Amino acid sequence: MKGIFFGVIFFLVVTLVMPMIIVTSCDISIPMKDKPVEKNVVESDLTVTVYNHKTNKIMELELERYLIGVVAAETPAAFEMEALKAQAVAARTYAVWRKDVNQDAGHPQHPGAILCTNHQHCQEWLSTEELKERHGNKWMKQYLPKIKEAVSSTKGIVMTYNMKPIEPLYHSTSGGITENSEDVFSSALPYLRSVSSPYEEGSPVLVDTLTISAREFVSKMESRHKDIQINQRKLASEINILERTNGGSVKRVKVGNKELSGRDIRESFDLRSANFTVDVKGNNVSFTTKGYGHRVGMSQWGANGMAKEGKAFNEILKHYYQGVSLNILKSHKNR
Repeated sequence: MKGIFFGVIFFLVVTLVMPMIIVTSCDISIPMKDKPVEKNVVESDLTVTVYNHKTNKIMELELERYLIGVVAAETPAAFEMEALKAQAVAARTYAVWRKDVNQDAGHPQHPGAILCTNHQHCQEWLSTEELKERHGNKWMKQYLPKIKEAVSSTKGIVMTYNMKPIEPLYHSTSGGITENSEDVFSSALPYLRSVSSPYEEGSPVLVDTLTISAREFVSKMESRHKDIQINQRKLASEINILERTNGGSVKRVKVGNKELSGRDIRESFDLRSANFTVDVKGNNVSFTTKGYGHRVGMSQWGANGMAKEGKAFNEILKHYYQGVSLNILKSHKNR
């Protein structure tokens, strides 16, 4: 899920134009996780426009129904309920943030639609038919009601900072600590700060290793950077990590005669994250990565680990998104 570069645009829009989305003026009190959410959520008549990459058509969906398809697509349904609730609030907040930023014009990459179904650009969304095709009838009976409960029990709840919807980035696994937004993207946002994420042991992508040949490494670097000079025979001394971020990602790395970013290396070799080490042995180059994704905002596997430790969804969200408040959407009908 991407879009950090719209952070700056967002703050300009909300200060110059009356927001389309109205929220209550105080942080709501969330009940303990073993009690039902109080029925103090104001009904919202919000709808969202979503460009479907499979049909090449724009859909208009009621917000809460849209969220069911997002949570089911973005998060393992076997996760703890409180983790699914946290995901539902994050997904709802993202949609509201996009609606405020893009308004009726939609996003430049999909005009007329504020959102799309591609997780590499917006949030992934799957229809009921697509979920059934992907998972089968047993999954639909066992897990779809759970997803719907996570969405309905948090209905209307969004995260705000200074009473404005935030850009709630999230990712699979941080590797133990998340990143400051400016160390990965262009904008320094006050709620996207580096925090610990200690409960990710269950993630299948906590640590990963990729091994390629030295020849393949050199060939890839030369194809992406025409002016690079690398001595394949001395490759171990030709790759040097110069600087890391507070969250552990490689910020600067020297490859041959050229200084590159860790993000460039990650993209070049399709690594799971930019938090990596490099080991050259014989004719092979091995990358060992920690985490999966951009590692900014909420770690989904970290959220599940916190839920297993007894944390409620509001506690999870306020850990990964620093200084935010949880508020209720107001209906346009009540304005």
